[in-house]
Amino acid sequence: MNHYITGNTIRVLREKKQITQKELAQILGVSDKTISKWETAKGYPDISLLEPLAAALDISVAELLSGDYVTNQNKMGNMLRSVFYICPVCGNVIHAMGKCVVSCCGITLLPEEAEETDSAHTIAIEQVEDESYVTIDHEMSKSHHISFIAWVTSGRLELLKLYPEQNAEGRFRLRGHGCLYIYCNKHGLMRRRI
Repeated sequence: MNHYITGNTIRVLREKKQITQKELAQILGVSDKTISKWETAKGYPDISLLEPLAAALDISVAELLSGDYVTNQNKMGNMLRSVFYICPVCGNVIHAMGKCVVSCCGITLLPEEAEETDSAHTIAIEQVEDESYVTIDHEMSKSHHISFIAWVTSGRLELLKLYPEQNAEGRFRLRGHGCLYIYCNKHGLMRRRI
């Protein structure tokens, strides 16, 4: 990020909310001339105003600072549009039903792009009673392991967090159609459609 906040970002978001400079100024407790200065890049908002400004514009502070804001076009989530965010610092797994702005450990996370499984990440599925036993023949050391397995359908998410030194396996109720996701800490997110 080469800038603090662009005036254009503030102007576009204010106009999108259909509020005037004066109305935004009243919300923030500043003058309309101050808003004008911000929008024409003749000044910047004080850091203490970032949260109230973001709230007034209905975006997050991270979106305001980056100028890259996410608009949810689909008000009703669909699990098949699942997006996974994985923190490289703590390993936290965050699931969303569409793109959003996510941060963890002070880092803004990018959504993981799922690739189809390859020969080094083969998923075996065996039916055991009313569940499916899923295994991945993969190294499970601290430096190279499968971090999680997730089964996603249009209405359900089952996620099993895995740790080094245990087997890459789990039991799931694989009903209907969906995607089985695995995350390798070296090779990223992969999926197999079922």
